[in-house]
Amino acid sequence: MRSPLRAIGRRLRRLWRREDGTATIEFTIFVPIVLVIFVAAIEAGAYMIRHVMLERGLDLVLRDFRLGRLNSLNHDQLRDRICDRVSLISDCRNNLKVWMQPIDPASWSDEQQLLSHVYCGDRNDPLNSRPPGAIAPGGSNEIMLIRICVLESPMFPSTPLAMRLRADSRTGDYELATASVVVNEPQ
Repeated sequence: MRSPLRAIGRRLRRLWRREDGTATIEFTIFVPIVLVIFVAAIEAGAYMIRHVMLERGLDLVLRDFRLGRLNSLNHDQLRDRICDRVSLISDCRNNLKVWMQPIDPASWSDEQQLLSHVYCGDRNDPLNSRPPGAIAPGGSNEIMLIRICVLESPMFPSTPLAMRLRADSRTGDYELATASVVVNEPQ
């Protein structure tokens, strides 16, 4: 008479030696890793393209500004001109903020000031109010600092790249910001 435990042991040994299904194990381990890398690459590419388009739109508008074609613009007109030249930014006219102010070259020394005061969202800090963009046109021959920013939604918010971006607590959108310096032409 055979022992039931011995029969179960033999069956388990036979099951352990079988090799069918091993490709399934490799598939379930490696495919998620490959998919995460692929999706993160798409997210990084979309982020870079949006940022480059934002910088390009600002540069095109500032070219007209440097040439003296844009003498008196308010915040909305400057924002609309930038949005006309920017693609791939969703709802640009409602999301883009523009700051323009003269800077004093004698007292201005920190390069980080370019983007330190750009405030699109709360950046995961407590948000009291969302300050609007502001424009101070400056005078003739004055150096002007122009900063713009926009909040954009990540395509795949659960990827490691999107989770590392500083997001707005209300919307989960990440911030795209750029800045430039121009000189007002003499009049």
